[in-house]
Amino acid sequence: MAIYPMFIQHIMHLMTAKGRAAVVVPTGFITAQSGIERKIRERMVEEKMLRGVVSMPSNIFATTGTNVSILFMDRANTKGRYRAHGCVQTRCDGQGWQNQKTLRPEEEDRIIHTFNAHQAVEDFSVVVSYDDIREKNYSFSAGQYFDVKIEYVDITAAEFDAKMAGFRANLDQIFGESRVLEVEIQKQLKGLRYE
Repeated sequence: MAIYPMFIQHIMHLMTAKGRAAVVVPTGFITAQSGIERKIRERMVEEKMLRGVVSMPSNIFATTGTNVSILFMDRANTKGRYRAHGCVQTRCDGQGWQNQKTLRPEEEDRIIHTFNAHQAVEDFSVVVSYDDIREKNYSFSAGQYFDVKIEYVDITAAEFDAKMAGFRANLDQIFGESRVLEVEIQKQLKGLRYE
């Protein structure tokens, strides 16, 4: 919704000198390259109020599939003491009601500990300076700061063929399920009546 940037600005305005806040935002907010979203992020960095960002897995809320991130702000950052910005990227494979993902207690503990300790953990979190954020055009996305690692694995032609056969079989199954759903949807639509 377009109202969330106004809500964030309202929170920033109301924060006292020792104020702290956490705000859930659509993940698009942390990477938008223009408009009010970028200006808000720039102000957070320039005033050193950004404490960190946690990017949550998709489907974390039951009512929306929107990817979200949590912004943490701390006005105490502006008073002398420098605190690095920690972006934490979470991984979650838990499944719940209607494919809603849930964080297990150990995942929650890992996120909280890593964030509070400002730890850089391979493929999980990164700690960057405000200067680093400026260089990335004020992007708060943790993915912008991770080193890209490409690992190559040598496989034989037979292993390649076996993998491709597995992919094709899986795709054929998915397409088959899709066709069944299409027929069912068409059937249900034909049964709808205006009353």
